[in-house]
Amino acid sequence: MFRNVRVPRTLALVLAGAAMSMSGLVMQLITQNRFVEPTTTGTTEWAGLGLLTVMVVFPRASVLGRMAGAVTASFIGTMVFFLLLRRVSLRSSLLVPIIGMMLGAVVSAVSTFFALQTDMLQSLGVWFQGSFTSVYRGQYEVMWIVVAVVAAIFYYADHLTAVGLGEDVATNIGVDYRRTVLIGTGLVAVATGTVTVVVGSLPFLGLIVPNLVSMRRGDDLRSNLPWVCLVGIGLITACDLLARTVIAPFEIPVSVILGLVGAAVFIALIIRQTGKG
Repeated sequence: MFRNVRVPRTLALVLAGAAMSMSGLVMQLITQNRFVEPTTTGTTEWAGLGLLTVMVVFPRASVLGRMAGAVTASFIGTMVFFLLLRRVSLRSSLLVPIIGMMLGAVVSAVSTFFALQTDMLQSLGVWFQGSFTSVYRGQYEVMWIVVAVVAAIFYYADHLTAVGLGEDVATNIGVDYRRTVLIGTGLVAVATGTVTVVVGSLPFLGLIVPNLVSMRRGDDLRSNLPWVCLVGIGLITACDLLARTVIAPFEIPVSVILGLVGAAVFIALIIRQTGKG
């Protein structure tokens, strides 16, 4: 029980917390917006659509195959979101997450309709509940890819920080803006798709943690990344412990606790931003 369930669940908590926190930080730098993360841009919903498509077309696909479908859909969805931002004249930073949530709602509706037509609605609900109860040995190992993603972000940290200063500044200091944005988007897609396949949706984790760290330490990605990973791991672990004790011996999904905490922090950030004008 310890080796097959407890250790894999703990490792999945660590890797998922680091992956989603790190994804939120990278997306906030790329979009230059504090309210952006995979669940407010529709990236998670696109990952779910990709996962559903693979399961319908290839019912016997391995975990790695499902992850490939989720990562591909995540990348496509994130690029669609960026294209929408380029075509819309934004006068407020709050419009960015609103557009992302609207896009995510449309993709989620398509996924629900697709699942209804293929009799997979129950499976779709299980995938998106955001729980670690189904994590066990032999099923979570693909999440070690997150370690490679973190290493890649460390390598491109200075370039991503330059991108966060804007296209003109990044170009003037010799950074290929479009190439760096594509690399950052690809890394976020890999992390989000991997977590979606193994755990499900973890809302607002990538929104809460980077903002808390940036308030204390500024916007340097290289120095912030270890703190973002540690705080993300601590937060999701605390939410998991709370989810297991609220109605013990039963367990509620971690996404419920994260949703409550994240919504409160999201509102607080909006009020804080409004107070600054």
